[in-house]
Amino acid sequence: MTLDGFFAAYDRVLRKWPADTHAIEVNAAHGTTRVNACGPVDGPPMVLLPGAGATSTVWFANVGALSKHYRVYAVDLMGDVGRSEPKGRSIDSVDELLNWVSAVLDELELPAVALCGHSYGAMIALAYALRSQGRVDALTLLDPNSCFGSMSPRYLLHALPILLSPNEKRQRSFVRWETDDAQLDSDWLDVLALGAAYAPTTKTIVPKRPKPAAFENFGVPTTVVLAGKGKVHTAARIEAAVHDVLPSARTVVLEDATHHGLPMHPAAEVNEILLS
Repeated sequence: MTLDGFFAAYDRVLRKWPADTHAIEVNAAHGTTRVNACGPVDGPPMVLLPGAGATSTVWFANVGALSKHYRVYAVDLMGDVGRSEPKGRSIDSVDELLNWVSAVLDELELPAVALCGHSYGAMIALAYALRSQGRVDALTLLDPNSCFGSMSPRYLLHALPILLSPNEKRQRSFVRWETDDAQLDSDWLDVLALGAAYAPTTKTIVPKRPKPAAFENFGVPTTVVLAGKGKVHTAARIEAAVHDVLPSARTVVLEDATHHGLPMHPAAEVNEILLS
């Protein structure tokens, strides 16, 4: 399958979005960032950061409900698969990664936003909120890996073949394993699986797990949503770890959710949490 096949799948998923969805090309640090936006232009802004390889299209089951109340901005992560195009110097540090987030918000003229991230996107969202509290009105983290505890060795073992040599077959097999063979949207699965074959060769910049001291005086209202059937980590253990460092945080365990099924399944519950 060619790169054109990946973009065709991307566009098929985007057609599942609301009719008012349009693409914004943000020229900022490190290249052109694709942002897919929908909802009332004067609505409160919500920015969505996807997991690695998922692209902004992954929110297709969520944006219909969210865009009735928010102006939704879903971002293709710079340095990941999608329609963001790196130009010039690559992102080589966590500081540069977080500066890129600020640059995108600046170009969109968003002084402060509700920020939601899933998986790798949650890692970025948490690191950004800790560094730039004034720009985040509310923070929602969907099954955040390596933010409040380590990942399961079993999960990492299953992920190793993809990390070493990603391809379509391995990606599909891995997602089937982690989601217990859930019936995920076939077009979005094509995005994830085909994208694996075209993963950037640049190093992925991963924020480190924050130390407990980082949460002192952290005032951003935070919700952490955990996948009860996810294999990345044990939901109960992470929930306890969240309350150890951030007692004010709201935590929700979605008992039937898996890590790679989010945010699509269970979409209604995820939407309700984000809207509340």
